Amino acid sequence: MSLDIIASNKSFDGWHKQYRHESALLGCEMRFAVYLPPQALTGQKVPVLYWLSGLTCTDENFMQKAGAQRIAAELGIALVAPDTSPRGEQVPDDAAYDLGKGAGFYVNATQSPWRAHYQMYDYVTRELPDLIETHFPISSRRAISGHSMGGHGALIAALREPGRYRSVSAFSPISHPSRSPWGQKALGAYLGNNPLLWQEWDTCQLLRHHDCQPLPTRVDVGLDDPFLAEQLGIETLAEIAEAKGWPLALHRHAGYDHSYFFVASFIEAHLRFHAEHLLELP
Repeated sequence: MSLDIIASNKSFDGWHKQYRHESALLGCEMRFAVYLPPQALTGQKVPVLYWLSGLTCTDENFMQKAGAQRIAAELGIALVAPDTSPRGEQVPDDAAYDLGKGAGFYVNATQSPWRAHYQMYDYVTRELPDLIETHFPISSRRAISGHSMGGHGALIAALREPGRYRSVSAFSPISHPSRSPWGQKALGAYLGNNPLLWQEWDTCQLLRHHDCQPLPTRVDVGLDDPFLAEQLGIETLAEIAEAKGWPLALHRHAGYDHSYFFVASFIEAHLRFHAEHLLELP
């Protein structure tokens, strides 16, 4: 699979690079960004943190707003940020911001007209990592993180893929989408109107009903987040994790909201959390 470079920027002695490629899985051209720390420029294979962004975002939001490159360079961790949905004139869309382009929800759609292109789960857990590990000096030591809809994507990927990731974290994740207006709309459209089919794409349901392999987990949420009560389901997640003995470190922050100001404030803590598991001896 060939890659076409769009942009290249030196950053903390590493390189931020943005690429496009044809996705056989999604049937369209996709874009992603990668930050290669200076350790990767010597030929050394480095571990990687995959970042999944939220509604309306692209690969650019995290790379330009989170300020993650300085710590990633210090730690020797690559960063990979895919887009949040398929793109292109042939790809179905919706007039609202919370469905269609920019709102792929990291599921594999089964319903028309979405199923031909909206296979975002397989893209971020299979096709993209295969591409990354083929074309860049990046190892199979993976962690995953994300924000809001991307936090949902990161958590379900970790729960559905035992052994694929060494750690998972999330900022303000949509933890219980089958009980969230955003989640109900997206899951209903992409998967159909039977809520039982949504359980495999719902963090709280996966954790409640499956004996998942425990994985170090960190979640941060702002207590002034306007979506906290209606959309995120954080307290339900905390209750289930405690009941199951799941290793969840939940951090609640007074005064913080849902924005990238919040993400930028605590991204260093997340990167150091992942480094404890990505950089440990096998």
